[in-house]
Amino acid sequence: MLKATGIGIGAGATALATPTALATPAEAAGAPLAHPGLLHTRADLDRMAAKVKAGARPYAAGFAKLTANRHAQSGWRPNPQAVVYRGSGTPENYRILYNDIHAAYQNALRYHVSGEEAHADTAVAILNAWSGKLTGLEGSADRFLAAGLYGYQFANAAELVREHGDFDLGRAQELMRTVFHPLSDDFLTRHNGAVVTNYWPNWDLTAIACVLATGIFCDERAVVERAVEYFKHGDGMGSVKHAIPVVHEGGLGEWVEAGRDQGHALLGVGLMGTVCEMAWNQGIDLYGYDDSRFLKGAQYVAKWSLGGDVPYTANTRRKGAIGGWSGSETASGVAGVDPSMTRPIWAMIANHYTKRRGLPASYLTRAAAKAAPEGGGGDYGPNSGGFDQLGFGTLAFTRDRVEGAAEAPSPSAAASDARGARPHASATPVPGDDLAATGSGDAVGWAAAAGVGVVAGGLLLLRRRGWGG
Repeated sequence: MLKATGIGIGAGATALATPTALATPAEAAGAPLAHPGLLHTRADLDRMAAKVKAGARPYAAGFAKLTANRHAQSGWRPNPQAVVYRGSGTPENYRILYNDIHAAYQNALRYHVSGEEAHADTAVAILNAWSGKLTGLEGSADRFLAAGLYGYQFANAAELVREHGDFDLGRAQELMRTVFHPLSDDFLTRHNGAVVTNYWPNWDLTAIACVLATGIFCDERAVVERAVEYFKHGDGMGSVKHAIPVVHEGGLGEWVEAGRDQGHALLGVGLMGTVCEMAWNQGIDLYGYDDSRFLKGAQYVAKWSLGGDVPYTANTRRKGAIGGWSGSETASGVAGVDPSMTRPIWAMIANHYTKRRGLPASYLTRAAAKAAPEGGGGDYGPNSGGFDQLGFGTLAFTRDRVEGAAEAPSPSAAASDARGARPHASATPVPGDDLAATGSGDAVGWAAAAGVGVVAGGLLLLRRRGWGG
């Protein structure tokens, strides 16, 4: 079982476990967290607004995708519930929650780009309604997925309106502390009473995303460090070296869940990218951790999802409950793929590595170009899998190449340097030495993405209900 290293966060926290306190690095203790500082910084929001106002491509297409979504309309009315259920054998109503959260996020993002205050007011009304009523998440093991996914998403929507005069910030923070975070932190500690390898990587990654988002949104530095430590060294399948257990010659990092199916592998890459981006905006470089291991894993999944051949090392993992039933499962090769299946995950990851860092990543740029303009919740079908990512990456994460990108610091690096907590260094390959290059360079992929028209994105083709598990 995973070592008990979680922490409580605040007087109102629900104690699902009695973990030991996570040591906080002395240089980071007491350092202020940046706001807005989850998926979007102030510079990001200003860039989006300026680019859309200028009619720049592909931002204009990305914004058109946002404004066409029914969730991004100022007439949206919330339907808060006291208890949200997810999982078989329960009166499931979690769809209400994820639809409302995506409406809040999309209206808040639309406000920052357009300046139309009605959209900010709508986002605030949705978030205030839920923070004033939601008291618990229940159901089968899927309740942990609900906590992780909808927790990190609620925090991101709320972060965009945290300075709005009518927004109840304190109540939203209390909701994160007492409803979403406890389940996610407990999962990283206990894994629902199962052996630590019972759950595939995306389960851990939903929980890491929620714990990290809670720490940032609630200004709890120790909670941020808890998520970062688990990403690097956690015992579960979602820590980076367990999710990407093998790095092959040529630079592709084997994504273990590719032995399961495509939908869950895409989910995992999107979640790990979300964790890396939120950490980056606080001056913590998880993108570059362990010689940019995530880049290698994302390249692997991008190539595979585009129909390319990738290696896979057979692996067997233990399953079952501690003190109860037990067994094992072997994944012997990569699952089949449908090249038309997509999730709105690629723009954020590709832009980080190629534009911020100046690293070659041709599979990522090709995947991002193919998916552009990325939509969000409501654009990829009605089921939960289409709402696992907040999306709109073409609008939100397209960026110009940073001068001297290979040495570019994170947005909070200056503040980090001042307090002595420096980001980890990223790997810097020799220019032109692509990680498993295909002959189609980044410039070709980005040219295709920049020229995208205002068209509907591809449908997320999910073969079964709810890819979240």
